[in-house]
Amino acid sequence: MNENKNNGVNKTGINYFPGHMAKTRRLIAEKYPMIDVVYEVVDARIPFSSKIKDIYNIIGNKPKILIMTKKDLCDLKVTKEWIKYYENLGCHVLLMDLNKDDECEKLINLTHEIMKDVQEKRKNKGLKEKEIKVLVIGIPNVGKSTLINRLCKKKVVNVGNNPGVTKDVSWLKTESDILLLDTPGILWPKLDQGESALNLAAFTAIKQEILPIDEVAIHILKKLNEYYPEILKERFGIKKLGDILEAYEIIAKKIGAMRNGEVDYERVSFKIVNDIKLENIKGITFDRK
Repeated sequence: MNENKNNGVNKTGINYFPGHMAKTRRLIAEKYPMIDVVYEVVDARIPFSSKIKDIYNIIGNKPKILIMTKKDLCDLKVTKEWIKYYENLGCHVLLMDLNKDDECEKLINLTHEIMKDVQEKRKNKGLKEKEIKVLVIGIPNVGKSTLINRLCKKKVVNVGNNPGVTKDVSWLKTESDILLLDTPGILWPKLDQGESALNLAAFTAIKQEILPIDEVAIHILKKLNEYYPEILKERFGIKKLGDILEAYEIIAKKIGAMRNGEVDYERVSFKIVNDIKLENIKGITFDRK
């Protein structure tokens, strides 16, 4: 294990752009003329790192609602600062807990409100209201599939706590005159160097093997030490993060990851990363303005 690397990411950035992501972009471009509204889904714990960096190259000037999922897992105070930030940029923003049945009503209402002028013009021409076609887009593992299942009021797409569950582009009907275009999670051709890439890895938006597990785990410990020392102490028994090797030994003893007096570094790293992946650690937001 090397705790002295430059924040875990080579300064040249990370090339991670699977073929299905490029295909998804092409398919979205083909469907673009049909789209009325875009739902961009981000993780409320990393509301900057999880935004698609070239989103407007994909969706152009279509009306957009920025949906922050995982409300139940984020640091509400910090995330609400990001909501204000995006609202000041002119975005429609909704913070949602997709575990609750009634959360989608405000999204449906906002969607119909955005389309009100269009529907009025159709009515004035003697046309019936159109079914609103919505593109659902976001990086992997931010809750797109869960959102769609909620909107459709049944399981129409598979849900998983790993990136890459959705593979194809497909249209899905809802009971609210909204037709959803589900898309696989996409990233940008070269991930941001440094902190954003580590944040994506910490919240499993990119596959675990893309970055060394120990570098992701150390990043998590450093973030907890900086912003949430009480969680670091309660969860891992570390009062203040100093020497990384010493911290690993404390955690190893706590979880029984010592072998013949030696620390099982890989097991400790997986423990740290999985505590976020399995939602054992709540009330955290790593992005800061």
